[in-house]
Amino acid sequence: MEPQDAPDGPEAQRGFICASFNQDTTSLSVGTKTGYRLFSATAVDKLERIHEGECPDVYIVERLFSSSLVVVVSLSMPRRMNVYHFKKGTEICNYSYSNNILSVRLNRQRLVVCLEESIYIHNIKDMKLLKTLLNTPTNPSGLCALSVNHSNSYLAYPGSTTIGEITVYDANNLSTLTLIQAHDSPLAALTFNASGTKLASASEKGTVIRVFTIPEGQKLFEFRRGMKRYVSISSLSFSADAQFLCASSNTETVHIFKLEQHCPSQEEESPTWSAYVGKMFTAASTYLPAQVSDMMHQDRAFATVRLNMFGLKNICALATIQKLPRLLVASSDGYFYIYNVDPQDGGECILAHKHRLFDSSEEQVEGSDEDKLDNVAPQPASQSYAATVALPSTPPSSTTLMGYSEDGGAQKGEIIPEHEFAEGPICLDDENEFPPVGSHSN
Repeated sequence: MEPQDAPDGPEAQRGFICASFNQDTTSLSVGTKTGYRLFSATAVDKLERIHEGECPDVYIVERLFSSSLVVVVSLSMPRRMNVYHFKKGTEICNYSYSNNILSVRLNRQRLVVCLEESIYIHNIKDMKLLKTLLNTPTNPSGLCALSVNHSNSYLAYPGSTTIGEITVYDANNLSTLTLIQAHDSPLAALTFNASGTKLASASEKGTVIRVFTIPEGQKLFEFRRGMKRYVSISSLSFSADAQFLCASSNTETVHIFKLEQHCPSQEEESPTWSAYVGKMFTAASTYLPAQVSDMMHQDRAFATVRLNMFGLKNICALATIQKLPRLLVASSDGYFYIYNVDPQDGGECILAHKHRLFDSSEEQVEGSDEDKLDNVAPQPASQSYAATVALPSTPPSSTTLMGYSEDGGAQKGEIIPEHEFAEGPICLDDENEFPPVGSHSN
């Protein structure tokens, strides 16, 4: 994370580095200066800690759905990705790359590793490298998105360093699908909906959020987050049914947009003063400059949340918990917030619960540990968690792992043959299936 002014309270000093939700927003992963933590995000009044792993300065931690597979990258070896089976306490494999790892994305079919100028696509069943996308446009934040739906496994990443062009790549068939001219300025955030049929994007200006159809790349919605100031949007996330989209930034406001098509026939059946004014604006917009006309057609936020913080990194997600829609926010102030969302009327969301990510009894990290992050080179405001804490390049690890065995032990480096894998996409909720692989370098 980029350096921030320390908020009130000790939580921010206890080592929070990064956070991420799993693919179905049932779990929260937090990287710290001493390791990583996995929490269950399926209840409002309780935040259950599922697992805690020890590893110094974790700046990437990604869990695959509710399985035992977790991917970890540490500042101590930023070129090496470690894949763990946390329930068995075993390391499945590690991969070393030619440069610092900036982000990792995964679904039940693919695992994608993003470096600054290249992307590696692995088959998650056996971790074989399927494709390397070399000489991609410089991507210092490691910005990319992978669809949760493994039947398509669409991958989106910046197609330009100067404008907001999106490259949509089919990670299953290993071919480029389409290029989308999304924004005039470079991209800052990308996310797919659960089915992989919609893609949301925001630029570095952070004022406009657009939603496109996939794979066609046609603009479907356009939302205006604000007009007065440019912001750094840190996360975008669809609800499971793709009816809502939330966006958080370095400001104190989280916006929720409603994805609904306005039906002209309904306005004609029940004419109102607002509908009349709306028609007048629509008619007038055809005679106005393009920028003004576009602004008049952009929808505003359906619901909002005002956080009690400003300038801190955070991530947001929409989830259904205990049969009600909720907005989840994990912040670098060391807290996890759950808000109630009114799906009918929207408006200001109400705080339902606030959880500590660190126990109050935990001692603060010593200053010597904090100095590690103080030496990190400053990065642009739009950087992702991974990019803002990545250290300069270091030699890749020479550690060699033995092969993985189903009883959790090592077996002389042997790899289980391909024919012993499940035929379909691997389901890691089943403890009998797991990718048996070793150590590799790329």
